[in-house]
Amino acid sequence: MKSDNPLHWSNIDHKHRKLIMAGLMLGMLAACLDGTIVSTCGTIIAEDLGGLGLYAWMFTAFMLAETITIPIGGKLSDLYGRKPFFLLGMGLFAGGSVIAGLSVNMEMFIICRAIQGVGGGFLMPVATAAIADLYSPTERGKMQGIMGAIFGLGTALGPVIGGFIADSISWHWVFYINIPLAAVALFLCARKFPSLEVSNTKRIDFLGMSVLGLFLLDLLLFFTWAGKDFDWISYESGIMVGVAAMLLIVFVFLEFRAEDPVIAPRLFKNRTFVGGAFSMMIFGLALTGSMTYMSMFSIFVMGLSVREAGYLTIALVAGLMITASMSGKFVEKTGSRPWLIAGPIISFAGMVLMSTLGLGDSVWLLALYMFILGIGLGCVMAVLMVAVQNSAKADEMGMTTSSVNLFRAIGATVATGVFAFIINLRLDDELAAELPAEVYAILPHDTDVLGYIAFMPQYATQILNSFADSVDFAFLLGGIIILLMLVAVPFVKNHNSTDDMEEAKEIKVEDES
Repeated sequence: MKSDNPLHWSNIDHKHRKLIMAGLMLGMLAACLDGTIVSTCGTIIAEDLGGLGLYAWMFTAFMLAETITIPIGGKLSDLYGRKPFFLLGMGLFAGGSVIAGLSVNMEMFIICRAIQGVGGGFLMPVATAAIADLYSPTERGKMQGIMGAIFGLGTALGPVIGGFIADSISWHWVFYINIPLAAVALFLCARKFPSLEVSNTKRIDFLGMSVLGLFLLDLLLFFTWAGKDFDWISYESGIMVGVAAMLLIVFVFLEFRAEDPVIAPRLFKNRTFVGGAFSMMIFGLALTGSMTYMSMFSIFVMGLSVREAGYLTIALVAGLMITASMSGKFVEKTGSRPWLIAGPIISFAGMVLMSTLGLGDSVWLLALYMFILGIGLGCVMAVLMVAVQNSAKADEMGMTTSSVNLFRAIGATVATGVFAFIINLRLDDELAAELPAEVYAILPHDTDVLGYIAFMPQYATQILNSFADSVDFAFLLGGIIILLMLVAVPFVKNHNSTDDMEEAKEIKVEDES
C-alpha cells in the first residue's frame, strides 16, 4: 500500500530536490571512483599485504558484490522507499572503505572490497531511480545526463587519484578519501530526503533474489576464470555453463509464480525496456573492454607509464561527459532516436580508427580516437535510461532502473573475458607468423608473452607488433559489436517533450488515484 504522501516530482520542495541531488551525485561519484581506483595502485597494495597471488580478487570481489546487489537494491527501494537503501548503501560503502584502509592482510582487504561493492550495488540503482522520483519526464534527460557525466568522471579519475595518492602519501589514504564524500552525501540525504510511511503487505521475493544472486555469481565467475584458470572449452566450462542455465530456468519459473518478483517477467513485454537493456549491455561491454585494453595498449605499444595511461583514459571520458550532458539536455526536443542512431555509428568510427594504430604512432592520435569513441558512447548513455524510465510504471521505477543497470554491469563483466579471448586467439596466430618456430614453441601464446620482452629483447619488436595487431583486431570487432545497438533502436520509444508531458499527466493521475 502506498503512503498518503508519496515521493513524487510534483510534490517535492525545489530547494530540497537540489540538496538531495547533490547527495546522490556525491554517492555516485564515490562508488564510481572506487570501482577503478585500485587499478593503478593494486600492485602496491598486494605487495604490502603479502597477497600478490590474490591480486585479481581485489577487483573481482567488488565487481561481483556490486552486480549481485544491483537488482536487489532496486527492487527493495520500490517496496520501502529510496532513502533507507541509499543510506544503507552509503553506510556500507563508507564502513568498507575505512576497514579497507586499515587492512592487515589480503584476505581482510578483499572482504572489505566486497562490502564496498555491496554498498555500491545499493547506491547506483537507487540514485538513478531517484531521478525519476524527483524530476518530471521532461526534466529527467538533463539530470540523467549530469548523472552520466558523474559516472564517467568517477570512472576516469579513479586510476589517476589512486596512483597519485599511493605514490605521494600512502595507499591507505586511497580509501580514507571516501569518508568526506560519504559524510556529506549522508548528511544531505538523511536530512532532506523524504521518509515514506510504507505499509507494504506484499511478500519479499527472497527465494528469487537468492537464485538470481547464485546465477549472477556463477555467470560472472565463469567469465572471470575462463581462459585463465581453465580453457573456454573444458569440462569446468561445461559445468559452470550448465549450472548457470539451470539456475536461470529456476529463476524464471520462480518469478512467474512470485507475488512481487524481483525482476518481473512482464518487463520483457515492454519493447523500450528490452531495447534499452540490450543496448546497455553492449554499452557496458564496449566501455569496459576498450578501457581495459587501451591502457595495456598505451603502456606496451605507446610506451607510457601506468600513471600516464591513467591520464589518457580522461580523453575517452571527456567525450562521454560532453555528449551525455548534451543528449540529456536536448533529448526532449529531438527525441531519443537521433542520439541512439548517431551514438553507435560514432563509436564504431572511433574503434575503427583505433584499430589502425601500432608501434611508432603518436599517442595524441590514440587520445583523439578515444575521445571520438567517448563522444559516441555518451550519446546513448543518458538517453537510454530516460527512455526506459519514461516507459516504466511509477511503482516499478527502482526494479526497472536496476534491471537496466544490471545488464550494463553484466556487459562490463563479460567485456574483459570477451576481449581477452579475441586478443589471445589472434595473438597466437600473429606470434606464429612473426617468430621463429623454435622461439614460438617456448613462449606463451597469450598476453603473458609481454612479460618475456625483457628477457628476449631481440624479439621485442615482433612480440609488440603481434600484440598491437591483436588488440587492433579486437578494437575492430568491438566496433562491429557496438553497431548491434542499432538493432535495438526500433524497440525504444522515441520520446520527445510532447510525449513526456502527456505521460507525466498520466503518471500523476495514476499515482493520485
